Amino acid sequence: MGQPGAGQHRRPIIEAAVEMTARGGWAAVTMARLAEQVGVSRQTVYNEVGSKNALADAMLAHELDRFLAAIRAAFDRHPEDLVEAIHDAVRDVLEMAGNNLLVRAIASATHGADTELVPLLTTRAETLLTEVEKMLADRVEAYRPALTSEQVGVVIDVVTRTVLSHVVQPTGTPAATADGLAWLASRVLAEPARTPLRFG
Repeated sequence: MGQPGAGQHRRPIIEAAVEMTARGGWAAVTMARLAEQVGVSRQTVYNEVGSKNALADAMLAHELDRFLAAIRAAFDRHPEDLVEAIHDAVRDVLEMAGNNLLVRAIASATHGADTELVPLLTTRAETLLTEVEKMLADRVEAYRPALTSEQVGVVIDVVTRTVLSHVVQPTGTPAATADGLAWLASRVLAEPARTPLRFG
């Protein structure tokens, strides 16, 4: 991602930046304040994370890793039941998002509270969405659903974008949203693929 190699202070610096962003907004995050909070020199902060833009990138990647771990765990718990795996993955991601400092900061930023942070994260988020969907496609394909790869991609895209929408602006509990998306997935997966999708 263009940052320097990870050292022993990198993770504490990123975690401190997440907390600082949640408390005071992205504008409140400075290398000097991070250095003071973590107990290192300002040069060490630069050495560990690079520029402030690189720090935003590292923060997003750090939090994404936690969400991906939750998704993998949900699939691992239900190796024979794709619908249950989807249900648990959606519920767990939304529960994590509700308690996640950076996600709350991003959500408030998208509602006008911190306009400086949004462009930095939006650019990276598009790439991350592709990474998430690729990982999900590989996991879903392992269940050998009666769908073409293109149709699996459509299901994953719909579920992923719906979950993201609920992360930013929830309209129900994580459990209720998971129930709804699991129901939708069960109906789609019950229908074997008839004709390939044609795009373009």
